Amino acid sequence: MNGVGSATTPTLASRRRHPRPREASGADLLSRVNAVAVLLVAVDVTAVAAVAVRYAPGARWTAVLVAALLGVRAACRLYRRRLWLSWFHDLPRSVGATAVAFALVTLVGLVGGGPPGGAAAQWAVLAFAALSEPARLVVFAFGRWCRRRFHRCDRTIVVGAGKVGIDLVGAMQAHPEFGLRPVGFVDPEPAVDRAALPVELMDEDLADAITRLGVGTVVLAFSHARESSVVDSAITAHRLGCTTLVVPRMFELYQDGPDIERLRSYPLMRLGTAPTSRPSWWVKRAMDVLLAAVALVVLAPVIALCALAVLLESGRPVIFRQVRVGMDDQPFVLYKLRSVRMNGEDDSQVTWSVVGDRRVGPVGRFLRRTSLDELPQLWNILRGDMSIVGPRPERPGFVREFSAIHELYWARHRVPTGLTGLAQVHGLRGDTSIVDRSRYDNYYIANWSLWLDVKILLQTVGELVCRRNR
Repeated sequence: MNGVGSATTPTLASRRRHPRPREASGADLLSRVNAVAVLLVAVDVTAVAAVAVRYAPGARWTAVLVAALLGVRAACRLYRRRLWLSWFHDLPRSVGATAVAFALVTLVGLVGGGPPGGAAAQWAVLAFAALSEPARLVVFAFGRWCRRRFHRCDRTIVVGAGKVGIDLVGAMQAHPEFGLRPVGFVDPEPAVDRAALPVELMDEDLADAITRLGVGTVVLAFSHARESSVVDSAITAHRLGCTTLVVPRMFELYQDGPDIERLRSYPLMRLGTAPTSRPSWWVKRAMDVLLAAVALVVLAPVIALCALAVLLESGRPVIFRQVRVGMDDQPFVLYKLRSVRMNGEDDSQVTWSVVGDRRVGPVGRFLRRTSLDELPQLWNILRGDMSIVGPRPERPGFVREFSAIHELYWARHRVPTGLTGLAQVHGLRGDTSIVDRSRYDNYYIANWSLWLDVKILLQTVGELVCRRNR
């Protein structure tokens, strides 16, 4: 098997604990609500309401104003969480968003004439800017004051106890207005003696420290540890729902950008939140349920005919049940139409079926070639064991083996497994490289979006059609 190897002896990697997301308590949920972002939304909503009342452009133009002003400003990420509460730093983005909203209002007035009140709506946009900008200045000043006065700061762990890490901790302690309160270092190879460190050097691993201390932010600074250990730390923090900030290489040359925070003179890259914590993930789950239910109804005759063919070729059982590993390493029973003849003891949990397997008859080969044997997994999707798109699930024994051999194979289990996935539409099915599959799966998780799921589904259809025509 390409990329698998033959070693089965457990190693440290195979015994690696895979951290599971923390159960969110009421206090956790409250702490994740960013007060500054809420106040900025409230300021803009109030300003929109005030100008709508003052200029009375009418119901239709008021709707256009709300959509243009609030929609554009949200798209420009003016309501994001941030470390640096600087009105001057945010002013160009805010003015640009208002200018785009003004252009949209003008365009609506020009295209098709627009409803009466277009001029009033334009004046309302200008008045909005005059009202909102001073209020935003007050919000930022108030936020900085609250962080200094009431220590409304995220508990923070710094991974990497070198010069950069120590400088970052010093900046957090001297400038609480950035909203970070350092509670410890995690570094297996600190650059200085632990007595010289400004905060505690923790002997426990990162997952335990995050859980014990209720940490909300993890900062990845430079460390003498292996690069893979730093990546492991990022994935662990990500999986446990922490805000993850990374000091980039050659940070002295980094310019400010949409995903760059500033802690004094240090740029910090903000990694995206875990896919499963985003509101769009609920949309994904709703679409999974809807599509799986419709597909089961529509394809019921096809499944029945395939089941009959399996029964006539090799008898019962028609449905094959097998334990697979899903999200957060939880086992579940996966359902498939049986494509392998049952010849005595079931060794499917430890035997890899490859092309040319003599146990696979003509019906089984057809089911595998067309992927019709996978259709019963629609029931797994309805049950919540799987998703339509995600990393393909594997058997527990192989998960242990692959995790012992391949770096970050374990990280595939941060999201539910899928009926199809990014690796599969790139030809990585069956007896193919585990390293490449793992790399594609982790890329999918890091870059997940609803559009990426749609693209993978379309590519899956293309793969099935092309294979059937070969």
